[in-house]
Parts: sequence; C-alpha cells; structure tokens
Amino acid sequence: MQIKKWIIPILLPIQIIGVKWISQHPEWIENNYSLGFYPKISKLLRSIFGYFDSSIGDIIYILLIISILAFLWKKVFKRRVSWQKVLVKTISLASIVYFLFHFLWGLNYYRLPLHKVLDIAHKYSTNDLEKVTYQLIEKSNMAHKKLEQNDSLAVIIPYATEEIFEHTTEAYLGLQQIFPKLEYTPKSIKKSFLSVPLAYMGFSGYLNPFTNEAQVNRLIVPYKMPTTSCHEEAHQLGFAKENEANFIGAMACMHSPDPYFQYSGYTFALRYCLHELYRSDEQKFNCALEKIRPGIRKNYQQTRDFWKQYKNPTEPLFKAFYNQFLKVNNQSGGIKSYNYVVALLVNYMK
Repeated sequence: MQIKKWIIPILLPIQIIGVKWISQHPEWIENNYSLGFYPKISKLLRSIFGYFDSSIGDIIYILLIISILAFLWKKVFKRRVSWQKVLVKTISLASIVYFLFHFLWGLNYYRLPLHKVLDIAHKYSTNDLEKVTYQLIEKSNMAHKKLEQNDSLAVIIPYATEEIFEHTTEAYLGLQQIFPKLEYTPKSIKKSFLSVPLAYMGFSGYLNPFTNEAQVNRLIVPYKMPTTSCHEEAHQLGFAKENEANFIGAMACMHSPDPYFQYSGYTFALRYCLHELYRSDEQKFNCALEKIRPGIRKNYQQTRDFWKQYKNPTEPLFKAFYNQFLKVNNQSGGIKSYNYVVALLVNYMK
C-alpha cells in the first residue's frame, strides 16, 4: 500500500528527464507534436471550453487554490497530519500537473525556432533595423491618420472587448493567406476573472494550458487589446515562446482588414523596433521619434500610465518567477527577448 502512494511522485523525476531528452529533438517535436498531435488536442479543447462564455480555466484555478488552502488548514494546521503525507500529496500533484502541462501544450516550447519554420534570417544590422523602423513609422502614421485626423490625439478603439475577440478571427484569416499553417478555428478567448491580480502582477493576459482558453486582462488599455488577443491566440496555435507569439500577434493585426487592428499591430511592432534602436544608437532613436505623430506617442503614454497605477512591491517577484519559468522552458532571454522579436520583424519586412 505504501509503495502505491509513491508511484505518481516517482514519475515526476522520470518525466523531467524525459522532457529534457525530448527537448534535444526539436525537429521531431515540430513534426510529430506541434504539427501532428497538438493541433488536434487544441481544437478539441477549444471546441469544448470555447462553448462557454465564462473562463472555465480561471474557475478551475480559483477552486484549486481554495482546495489547497482548505487542505492545509484542515489536514495540517488543525489535525497535525504528518509532513510526510503532505509531501507525498504535494509531489503527486506536481507530477500530475507536470504531465498535463507538457502533454496538452508545454512541449511547444521545444519546437523549431520560428525563423526556421518561416525560413527567414534571424540576424540583422543597425542599418536594417533603422530602415524597418522608418517603414513602421510611415505605416503607423498612415494608420493613425486614417482613424484620427488630428495628429495630436490618441486613437480610441470603439469596440467592446467581445467585438475585439470576434475580429481576431478575421485577423488570422488575413494572416493565413501568407502563413497557411496559422488557421485559428474554433475560437476560445475570454476576459479573465483574474484581471485585477494579473494587472498587479504586470501581465496583459495568459493562456491556460489545461483548457486551452486564451485569457485577456480586461483592464488593459483598449488600443492594446487587439495585439494582446492575437498574441494569446498565437499561444493557442502552438507558439509557446513569448517572443514568437508577439511577432505572430503583431502580424495578425497588421494583416487584418480592420483599421483599428492594423493600427494596434503597426504601433506594437514599431515600439519593439524603437526600443531596440534606442539600445543600438540613441541619436538615431531620437531622430526616429520626432517622425512619429504625437497621437501615437500619447497611446504609448497611456500604456505606461496604466501599468504605473498597478505598480506594487510584489510585481517584481512575479516577474522574476515568470522570467525564470521562461528560461527553464527554452527561452534564454526570459521576458525581455526584444531582439528576437525585432529580428523576425526586420527580416520578414526586409
């Protein structure tokens, strides 16, 4: 009887070794998991959980947290259950979660890099960066002018959140003309019940890997909603890495027939290039900044102001934890993988 209790916990280190081994074979993961098994399980989960308007994944997380706290209170602090039993249950839960995470979604972290999938370069020069930055400034300015004649006013997206979610399907249809593998149906994207905690943690959204629901922080600045929604949907399509999902989210918005989505996509991509240009050559950055319509800069300021109001002492801790999580899952640059996003943008647009 005692041996049976340790079967699931013992499987945890075996799984870790197995994932480490299989991560060394990205071609196999790409062909057999990311393009083979995963799309089927993803569509199944999106069909099931996409039927519900509410976020089932958030509800599961909330209930799980309550259950864990209740267990600790009743079994540990009140009844003084032995820490050996608590340890066995904790490792068993970790083993099950670890398996489900990688089986349902997580192996996508180890697929081929996106630049290899798209067959584009992943290096660029400062000159290339400057040219593409000015291209994006021109496109962003044109998109802004189409929506707001006064160049000093920020763009206000008139859509409700649910309307933005509906428009994401059209955005991916536009992108599918260029990248046929990026088919986004059925749709399963929700406003997160945990939007306030997400804001305090510094996150715009997340993908629930167990229900395959894309979760969006309903509090974020509206003009950021299109790129955030398309970013989370890129995760659903199997692009687990943050930098790759950023690129795909921006591309989907840029190829959308909707002018508000185009504006969100171009300004999102431009901000990444400006950040990298600042790191490469501050003088060239300042020259580029002067060419941007003041209304666009006001939209950027709205984003900065939004995150300032949620700054708190715990945010760096959550960011540090997530940063380490990304590094463990094959993203050496962690959260700040700006240069790879820019490399994809520059080499694609070039």
